[in-house]
Amino acid sequence: MSTIMENNHTMTGFLLVGFSEVPELRYILFVVFLGIFKMSLAAHMFLILLYRLSPNLRTPMYFFLANFSFLEICLISTISPKMLRDLLSDEKTISFYGCATQMFMFLLFADAECFMLAAMGYDRYNAICNPLLYNILMHKVTCMKLICGSWFIGAIVAIVQTILMFSLPFCRSHIINHFYCDVPPVLALACADTHIHEITTMFFTLSVVVGSFILTVISYSLIIWTIIKKHSASGRKKAFSTCTSHILVVTMFYGSGSVMYLRPKSSYGMGEDKFISLMYTVFAPFINPFIYSLRNNDVISAVRRCNRKIAP
Repeated sequence: MSTIMENNHTMTGFLLVGFSEVPELRYILFVVFLGIFKMSLAAHMFLILLYRLSPNLRTPMYFFLANFSFLEICLISTISPKMLRDLLSDEKTISFYGCATQMFMFLLFADAECFMLAAMGYDRYNAICNPLLYNILMHKVTCMKLICGSWFIGAIVAIVQTILMFSLPFCRSHIINHFYCDVPPVLALACADTHIHEITTMFFTLSVVVGSFILTVISYSLIIWTIIKKHSASGRKKAFSTCTSHILVVTMFYGSGSVMYLRPKSSYGMGEDKFISLMYTVFAPFINPFIYSLRNNDVISAVRRCNRKIAP
């Protein structure tokens, strides 16, 4: 951390460009993003509360979903409030330590989500491919280990990447052409040789994003193979529908992350990168509750039971 302290003496803060290039749209964007932010928070909080209040949802699947919802709340709360404030303010600065903190928190939650998605795929694999051993394989202790492991790996990766990033000298510019402190736009401001940092970023991306994506794909590939061999036509249709929805969300999250972090610095295009970032920081957390849970029959049944209890 001493290198970060030394570097802070040469630069006290950054300026986030955000969506300044379209000032005529800033109020429209504010209303849209605020609405998505509020609905995302409400949907995820509702799912967590529903899990806590519904005994029939006390299964590993919904335990993972509740924790995934908590991660989504943390992720969007790291990005959206500052983005919304900057849309209405002419003061778009962020302090050096504020930028480092935002980057650390974002990397922590995003990397933890990657492994949480892999853990959820592993849970579905055991439920469909090993139903007789499911309660043994997915014991509560095992589920806790998978969740804690996701957080631990995310924290280690986030700490290493943030320290490496903010040990660089930023004497070229203090203007970040993005709406939050992400690795590629901050790396583009460094006036030192960033070759090692680019390799490190690519290594972590391959290890975390691509690695966990491959594990998730393997799980769902085995699920699909088992469904084809054993299930009835109606069962196959239902299972394929669920798997397709999950894989679409997984592909959107992993795909956009890979596009952002697997390219060399020279190929960054900040206009398209902002759109890609919006996909997994704003839109994906809004869509995920509907795909993973709110379309689920067990969740719908739990909502109806809660309504009957509340209704006079």
